[in-house]
Amino acid sequence: MTITIPGFETRRVRTADGVALHTAVGGQGDPIVLLHGFPQTHLMWRHVAADLARDHTVICPDLRGYGASDKPIATDESTYAKRTMGSDVVALARELGFERFALAGHDRGALVAFRTALDHPGAVTHLATLDVLPTLDMWEILRGADARVAWHLYLMAQPAGLPEAMIESTADAFFGSFLDGWTGRPDAIPAEVRAEYLRASRDAVPSIVADYRASAGVDLEHDRSDRAQGRTLAMPTLVVQQDWGARLGYDAAALWGAWATDLVHRTLAVGHFMAEESPETIAAELRGLLTR
Repeated sequence: MTITIPGFETRRVRTADGVALHTAVGGQGDPIVLLHGFPQTHLMWRHVAADLARDHTVICPDLRGYGASDKPIATDESTYAKRTMGSDVVALARELGFERFALAGHDRGALVAFRTALDHPGAVTHLATLDVLPTLDMWEILRGADARVAWHLYLMAQPAGLPEAMIESTADAFFGSFLDGWTGRPDAIPAEVRAEYLRASRDAVPSIVADYRASAGVDLEHDRSDRAQGRTLAMPTLVVQQDWGARLGYDAAALWGAWATDLVHRTLAVGHFMAEESPETIAAELRGLLTR
């Protein structure tokens, strides 16, 4: 049984041919869409969403290929390209009655949010990303032995077949290693939530791998094309990250500044799952963004 955000209504919303997103909706007011990361579902936003729902319509989908949303077979890289997943987000908001909306994403959801904002600047009023770099910058800073922190990116970038088989053979250990290793506060992900993340991920291995594989191919091509054309984010942008720059030797604010002219960059001393580890801080940061 899928767990959802207490007090939120859940529905399936068609966003493309053969694709409907399982979505939790709550609150009233100006809309904000919250996109989850890996290896999670929309449930990661449960605390932040409840806070924002006091005066916003909060829309929390499971991404295409994740959770209880549809998981189309990847016929090519475009099936799980962030451009395609971003089109899902715009279609979702429109089906719920919103042509324009604020957008926040964590981890994989942040990459979808970034691409959505670049491709649909007329639809996204404000953008927030949590603990991620744009795809192009991410691959450029992963070098030498330091790249081992992102070993899973290289595994899931391999041709279809072996990565899926390897992960499916040890799915709970694979996905659980990230839930355990990336959190600064183990109690932030209670046992029943952890079990839900593991169940959902175990049931979605091919589509999760396809999402990651796209980031080593078509997503990278889209970022390169935008950089060559000088395209930037047109809306107020908030970036909240751990201090990965200090660990891996890059200037995160400068990398993001090349993409966003109206940027606020924050560094937090928390674990990767910051919306669950420090929900009050994240909700406050998002509220600050929405006033800009």
